[in-house]
Amino acid sequence: MSDIKIAQAAKMKPIIGLAEETFAIPAEQLDPYGHYKAKLSLDYVNSLSHRKEEGKLILVTAISPTPAGEGKTTTTVGLGDAMNRVGKASGKKTIICLREPSLGPCFGMKGGAAGGGYAQVVPMEDINLHFTGDFHAIGVAHNLLSAMIDNHITHGNVLGIDSRRIKWKRVVDMNDRALRQITIGQGGVANGHLREDGFDIVVASEVMSILCLATNRADLKERLGRIIIGYKTDGVTPVYASDLKAHGAMAALLKDAFKPNLVQTLENNIAIVHGGPFANIAHGCNSVIATKTALKLADYAVTEAGFGADLGAEKFLNIKCRSSGLKPSAVVLVATVRALKFHGGVDKNHLNQENLVALEKGFANLERHLSNITGHFALPAVVSINHFTFDSDAEVALLVKKCEALGVKCVVSRHWAEGGAGAEELARAIMDIVDNRDADFDYLYDEQLPLWEKMEAIAMKLYGAKEIVASVKVKKEIERLQAEYGSMPICMAKTQMSFSTDPTLKGAPSGHIVEISEVKLQNGAGFIVAIAGNMMTMPGLPIVPTAEKIDIDDDGVITGLF
Repeated sequence: MSDIKIAQAAKMKPIIGLAEETFAIPAEQLDPYGHYKAKLSLDYVNSLSHRKEEGKLILVTAISPTPAGEGKTTTTVGLGDAMNRVGKASGKKTIICLREPSLGPCFGMKGGAAGGGYAQVVPMEDINLHFTGDFHAIGVAHNLLSAMIDNHITHGNVLGIDSRRIKWKRVVDMNDRALRQITIGQGGVANGHLREDGFDIVVASEVMSILCLATNRADLKERLGRIIIGYKTDGVTPVYASDLKAHGAMAALLKDAFKPNLVQTLENNIAIVHGGPFANIAHGCNSVIATKTALKLADYAVTEAGFGADLGAEKFLNIKCRSSGLKPSAVVLVATVRALKFHGGVDKNHLNQENLVALEKGFANLERHLSNITGHFALPAVVSINHFTFDSDAEVALLVKKCEALGVKCVVSRHWAEGGAGAEELARAIMDIVDNRDADFDYLYDEQLPLWEKMEAIAMKLYGAKEIVASVKVKKEIERLQAEYGSMPICMAKTQMSFSTDPTLKGAPSGHIVEISEVKLQNGAGFIVAIAGNMMTMPGLPIVPTAEKIDIDDDGVITGLF
């Protein structure tokens, strides 16, 4: 069956009863959205702070993906279900923490992001389509600030905002390349001030990053107030969202969106799905409040970070963990035979055919990701081979052999086909590690390192680059930011398809040059976005978008999500 048919056949339990039964969460502390989704009250979240014991944090990341993705979310769900199976005898419980899907990729290429096969979170259609309205709230809060900027300029511009130096775009949760650059205020003075503008996708919004990094409502509102929307006519004085008195209303719009969402897996295990910044153009992690809540409730929390380890895991460790004090105990590195053959030069249309030569060549990609995790970040790792039915026995054996030659545990996991039962060996391997070590890791760079050197550390240590370069204009902007914001971490916006900025360079390229084409200050989120190469913060739809396949019948049954 397709993913959506498996999800629609699931026997879900009412979320209120499941939360009470599993973690003794009182019904009055949950705001239900129908029978199978609920938001956890912040009063209850705050009440957990008195618990001294915390669970172990496990990060799921991956090698550089193919265009179809390599099952990182599927592995996270399967691993969580497996750990609940394995831990049942000893009474140990696991919660998984995921990001919410963006509508853009769901209707573009991915068709959904709730896992796959028999390792999914449900209700699958709801999670992929609107869910509890969090992304809508984030988009409206962002666009409220946009509207207030132009309204202020129209009504006299007391703050002296330079309309040529406004940095705050608008957002929409859809892939729409036509909105990247627009002109607003056309039609005369009644329609506002004529100026250039543009749209980003919601998951690239600083409001999204702020929601996912804030620790409480006061922190959320303070961070929103710190947003720099642009500069005054002197060219140097920043204008903050708080100057426009917008942050209070923005926080009010995020009142419910800030609460973590509870859903369940196909095996009726609690999952927290909250927040959703992209990892190639934002920090790629679910909310801090969700992860910390999971650690207070369960013995283990399994979370994922977007795309390959060069993007999601790097930002999880250098941004999210640095900001929040979180410390993972171990990493699961997801790999597939087909992705490694892809990195070995096989065309995407021939990945189902056995090719040991290409697999061996493409293994360099896995090896570098593994070296980065265990070397630069000093974290133990287990390689999980996300098994596909067309993987040959010889290919799987070669991959296991090469991993073991590096001294790393490699497990073939069949959670897509078998659910949690197919990932029990992976669960035991990761639990054996985290139960026998203190949570700790190394940052890639010191926060006092200059911004340019932080970018060099990411590009040269993790990407294998020879150097980074930038235009005179970009270098001057970096120097300007260094004076006041030099201690901030870097959020590198780069293609997910390669260690380089060229998506066609597969495997583990070395000696390439990474061009920093733009830098953006996200003062509220607390980091500097460095755009590497030709990276867009508003994606476009592919030639044949998944939207063409999505439909609904007269009974309200949705098809085409997968």
